[in-house]
This record gives sequence, C-alpha cells and structure tokens, in this order.
Amino acid sequence: MKQKIQPIVQTVLIGTLVLALSLCSWFHTPVAFSESERRELAQFPELSLKTVMNGSFMTDFEEYTVDQFPLRDSFRALKALSATYLFRQLDNNGLYEANGYLSKIEYPLSTSSIDNACDTFSLIYETHLKEKDIPVYLAVVPDKNAFLAAESGRPAMDYAAFYDAIRQGMPYASYVDITPLLTLEDYYKTDTHWRQEAIVDIADTLAAAMGTTLPSSYTENTLEKPFYGVYSGQAALPLPPDTLKYLTNDTINGLQVINRENDTPMDVYDQEKAFGRDPYEMFLSGSLSLISIENPHAATDKELVIFRDSFGSSITPLLAQGYKTVTVVDIRYISPRILDRFITFESQDVLFLYSTLVLNNSNTFMK
Repeated sequence: MKQKIQPIVQTVLIGTLVLALSLCSWFHTPVAFSESERRELAQFPELSLKTVMNGSFMTDFEEYTVDQFPLRDSFRALKALSATYLFRQLDNNGLYEANGYLSKIEYPLSTSSIDNACDTFSLIYETHLKEKDIPVYLAVVPDKNAFLAAESGRPAMDYAAFYDAIRQGMPYASYVDITPLLTLEDYYKTDTHWRQEAIVDIADTLAAAMGTTLPSSYTENTLEKPFYGVYSGQAALPLPPDTLKYLTNDTINGLQVINRENDTPMDVYDQEKAFGRDPYEMFLSGSLSLISIENPHAATDKELVIFRDSFGSSITPLLAQGYKTVTVVDIRYISPRILDRFITFESQDVLFLYSTLVLNNSNTFMK
C-alpha cells in the first residue's frame, strides 16, 4: 500500500508546484527591469491574428516567460552555484569565477573585428588628421582575461598577437605599451573595468609619451556604497562587492566639463550615477558621445583628443591635468565622418585608447 501511495504523493507535489509556478507566471505583475542583470526584461507580447500567424507571438512569449519566471533570480543563483561548485563547469553562460574575480570568456581573437577597428581608425586619420601632421598615439587596455583566463584553464586569446595586429593596422600611430604596468589586482573583482586608484602610473606613462606631465598628489575618496559590478548580477554568484574609489586634487576639482551632446555642464564625478544602477558611470557620466574638458590650472597650452571606450572614462580626469583642453570622443555613438562639425583639428595630440573587449567586438563602431 505504501509503495502505491508514494508515487501518487510525488506526482501530486510536482503537479502542485508546476501549477503554482504557472499561476504565478500568469498573474504576477511583470518586472520591467532586472537590477541584477542591468537590462530590460521582455514584456507580454502583442496578441493578434497577425502575430500568431507569423509566429512572432510564440517566439516573444517564450522570451517573456523566461524573463518573467517566478523567483527567477533565486533559480539563476541556484543554477550558477550548481554549475560552478557542484558540477565544476569551467563557465556558466560564458561567465566564470577564478581567484575571487569574475570575468566573461572573450575568445577567440577576431581578426575581422580588429581589421574593422583599424579601418575605422584609418578613416579618422585620413579624414581629419593626416594632412595636418597631428601626432597620433595608441594604447590598448587588456581585459581581465589576459591575467586570469589561461591561468585558470579557460580559453584565452593570444594577446601578443592581438597587440601586434592593432599596431600593424595603425602604422601612423606611436604605440604606448601599458600592459607591463598592469596586473589582475588593477581591476575590479566583479566588474569589467580597471580601478582608477590603480592606474595613476598608466596615466603618467601615457602623459610622458605625449610630452606632458601630471601632478603626483591625489586624495583618495571612497564611494559610500558597495559596488556590485556588471559581472556580479550576470554571474548570479554570492561574491562580496567591490569598493569604488575615485581620485581628486585641486586640478581635478577645477576641471570644467561640458556634455557636448546638449552643451550642458557636468561633473567630473557624477554623484547621482554613483548611486544609480551602474556606479562606474560616475566617471564622466558614463557613455557619452562627445565631452569637452577645460583645465583652468593648466601649465601648458597643449590640447588632447581622446578616442575611447568606457575604460577611458576613469583615466581621462587624470590625463586632463596635463592639458589645457581635452575632447573625449566615443565613436560607438557618433560617426567619425562628421567629427569636423564639432572639433577643429589643428595641432592637438590624439590618443586612441581602447580595450581588447571593444576592439574584439568593433561592430559597435559607427561609420
């Protein structure tokens, strides 16, 4: 009798669980944004004869049910913990933890993406710089995998070949090698980026290569909020947060920053974004296409144009101390072809400062 009852009870329990989850899925209020993953979640799709007939309703509905599944973050955490510590998988959807650091596998090296990046940079050089004999500099920021992937048994790109390919694709640029100055500890544990307080020597090296100098004294400030980087929510592993620090001194405090997208003043360190969804966006307010920085304390008339990705946001305030004017350009959001509408290229230094992450995925560049 007991042997007959046991499978019935198991079936009832499983059926009840499935029914409860189904009812919760149908009747709970959909969540618009995932704070942990920093992305918008799929909403209930339009139900019409057209969307049913062309199949888009079921495709979108499947995405909706995955994004709006009850206790989704708890199940994600359970899956991540099981994959990482129980089944000892090398990664969970491309994300992995090693030595207390979270990272995302970036592999393989994409020669087509590097070629596309070099073609885009050459377009800028040929269109705006070549005829004016403007000095051009190049520095490549390695992502964390350069220090973490191979050592932890994950697939790793050939970074030496990566740097060589970029250098060969930009023969007009003076290459500044910053990789010997970097270690894994210079990066956040839960985020993609490098730590500003750890890259003062990088800024000094770049400034020296371009013929200028930077102050040597800074005040280190700590953001009074735990910093859970972008990988923290994506990995869904219970790792401790980072501490976000930022550097100030009289020169940095005196920098006059303009968001050229709407010609409005902004702060070097945006305190509103510091306490928002992505605290790293406090550095020059995150992803903006065009920024101008004036330095009233400059001991020189030198000017600088930086073509950069998000790694450039935190190092630019340091570099700006060595120039009278700095223009910051992000060609993921503005076409290189129209830059002369906003920038008068004359005798500035020009620095291309990009991470391997962006260079290996350069389809984000505008043409």
